Amino acid sequence: MSAKPLTSYTCKLSEDQGKLLHRHLLDQGWDFREVAYSQFAGSRGKVNLVFYESGKLVVQGKETAEFVEFVLEPLILKQAKVGYEELLNPEILAPRLGIDESGKGDFFGPLCVAGVYVNAQVIEMWKEHGVRDSKAISSDRKILDLADIILETPGCVTSVVAMGNESYNRLYEKFKSVNRLLAWGHARVIENLLGQRSKMNPLPVRAISDQFATDKATVSKALMELGRDLELVQRHKAEEDIAVAAASILARAEFVSRLNQMSKTWGMVLPKGASATVDSAAKTFISTHGARNLPMVSKMHFRTALRAQGLPEPAKTEWRKPTKPKKDEV
Repeated sequence: MSAKPLTSYTCKLSEDQGKLLHRHLLDQGWDFREVAYSQFAGSRGKVNLVFYESGKLVVQGKETAEFVEFVLEPLILKQAKVGYEELLNPEILAPRLGIDESGKGDFFGPLCVAGVYVNAQVIEMWKEHGVRDSKAISSDRKILDLADIILETPGCVTSVVAMGNESYNRLYEKFKSVNRLLAWGHARVIENLLGQRSKMNPLPVRAISDQFATDKATVSKALMELGRDLELVQRHKAEEDIAVAAASILARAEFVSRLNQMSKTWGMVLPKGASATVDSAAKTFISTHGARNLPMVSKMHFRTALRAQGLPEPAKTEWRKPTKPKKDEV
């Protein structure tokens, strides 16, 4: 399977790099145009670019690869990455697990945690499909289409754990913490994936997930028997890793599918997120189906549940970053 030609490229430029690029484009006779919030924008041949006030440069067009490789990288960025990603960072192709969740911030609907095993062959197959963090994809249809591609990719191994609202509320009462509940979900998915090790070639060297808890030990302590033998990497913006991005897509696809089915079952739209629209829908649900059924479609520890039932909300506590004790206090 041949890689899809590069037709879009984005990077950050410093102020000096932006000025250098502008001078080069002027010298080369580029055609300039006005674009909102940009420092300059131009086109030449089959390539267009916009350099925004934020320092973000966006290059598009059929000749994007040529412009990046022969102008932007050698003259402006002073580096060569396009076409050499694997050489510069061999870890890109390392066999690994990616874990992510969807539904954590949604009042209605389940919490879904997904995991994906990838190797070099799987990653190569995904290059032309635009597998990326689900939060960067606004269309539910696109999410579902990409989920099908991921599930059908030879060599890819997946697992999805979906906690319906009744189960979620029961588990929340047990763990008393969203982070501990999430840690259990991540650990369960890792264990499910490693239970399919016979399908993995080569075996994964690590599992990567977003760092959602201040204390990384929250997840590592939750790991089960098989997961304890794997290196666990937790980092912010983990969705930049393609394995985590694929997991985020599967988790979102499961969440969207289940929420849509719940809306049909209860005969009303159950909106995503947590907002005034969601508050209104929660009150409508109670007036139609009764407060006793609210736990079947929602996460009851959200303040939305109290507001919808006309119950008082507890005072909000200000979050403060934990401080380490001084040596003489230990």
